[in-house]
Amino acid sequence: MTERRTYVLVDGENIDATLGNSLLGRRPTPEERPRWERVTAFAEEQWGQPVTGLFFLNASNGHLPASFVQALLALDYRPVPLAGRADEKVVDIGIQRTLDALLSRDADVMLVSHDSDFAPHVQRLLTGPRRVGLMALREYTSTHLSALDVELYDLEDDVAAFNVPLPRVRIIDLDAFDPETFLR
Repeated sequence: MTERRTYVLVDGENIDATLGNSLLGRRPTPEERPRWERVTAFAEEQWGQPVTGLFFLNASNGHLPASFVQALLALDYRPVPLAGRADEKVVDIGIQRTLDALLSRDADVMLVSHDSDFAPHVQRLLTGPRRVGLMALREYTSTHLSALDVELYDLEDDVAAFNVPLPRVRIIDLDAFDPETFLR
């Protein structure tokens, strides 16, 4: 019998687009991108079981970002480079199919995305005996996803996935308010 595990499904396109388009208004610099090894380490520590990280990439242009793929492999991720037609959201379709395939497995799932396209697939996972989590920047998470009964972990606050503080404006619980943060 194999040990129960957590599958971490990373929608890197969505995370990068959210950082660039919604938060920063420009392409993120390397230090403004998540440290992907912290994401899988957090999942392993949080749920106390082995983790398999799957990082979905759009390779429809026929090229693999070789250095990034090598970095993912060095971090023990399994790159999933997908190609398809121009009208297909290949990363979304790949993650949706993987979420559906996990229905028949005795495993837990953490999705790293803000995208509402995954809500029906995540909802189906909640019918089984598994833990389902979501890692994202809380304020950018689709309401379809955040309305589900999943464990939500903030990539910056909970996971500590970034090397630099992000310029986020969000609601702060008074009990967690530290004025020193604003006095720097």
